[in-house]
Amino acid sequence: MLLTETIQIAHSSSMNTIYRKIFLLIPLFMLQFYSSEAQDMEVGVTIGGSYYLGDLNPGKHFLNTAVAYGVVARLNLDTRWAVKISGVRGKIKGNAATSTFLPGRGLAFTSNLTDIAGVVEFNFMQYFTGSRMNPISPYIYGGISAFFFDPVYNGISLRSMGTEGQNIGYEGRSPYGSVSVSVPFGLGVKVSIAKRFGLQVYWEMHKTFNDYLDDVSTTYYLSGSSISPDDESGVLSDPTLNHEPGMQRGSTSNKDWFAFIGMAITYRFNLLTSKKCRDLDH
Repeated sequence: MLLTETIQIAHSSSMNTIYRKIFLLIPLFMLQFYSSEAQDMEVGVTIGGSYYLGDLNPGKHFLNTAVAYGVVARLNLDTRWAVKISGVRGKIKGNAATSTFLPGRGLAFTSNLTDIAGVVEFNFMQYFTGSRMNPISPYIYGGISAFFFDPVYNGISLRSMGTEGQNIGYEGRSPYGSVSVSVPFGLGVKVSIAKRFGLQVYWEMHKTFNDYLDDVSTTYYLSGSSISPDDESGVLSDPTLNHEPGMQRGSTSNKDWFAFIGMAITYRFNLLTSKKCRDLDH
């Protein structure tokens, strides 16, 4: 038991070190693209919705979409390329009853989710906020992010319950953390609505390397008929109380995803004195 706890602590410490490095790499990743030709910077706010895809919603985009909001900062390297840092706060949720995959499990969750991302953007048109020649441009982007999550049910943290036997090391399973990484990518449209104000409408998917955003991944570990109604952890593991150890609770073949859809309003600041020449060209 002591050896198992030691391994788990070492694993947790190692993962925390990795995530700290990722947080440090995001701004370095952005600075790598900075050059003396950078022309302006935009800062603003974003609002929209967030949702998830996983074991409790394997394929229905926009199902259970909740409100999301955040801040963005974009460094425009030229009229085609930009780098952006964003921080977005949203909520994801799912319910087996609305799923096409094992709908009778009785499982459900909600989770607040905070995402910090750094991405590179490419404009299909030679666009900048304030341009009169190309005031609209489609764009695509991709990068890396770190996010925080904590699935709960009726206010109870599912992670702390070890609903798939993580707390007792069932079949070598160990507790999962509340921080993970993802690869964000998306597409959208940028619109110059005034000399210094821009509007961006976007759809952003996040491929994660985590299968526990919904607290569902592998198999049941308890016999449902032996679970006492007073056993909070057991009931949360198998709400219907009719499964046996080894029966399928989730699927490990696909990791969970989450997504943001929304719009951002940004204000442009000039950084260098190249504004006059660029305005004459565009």
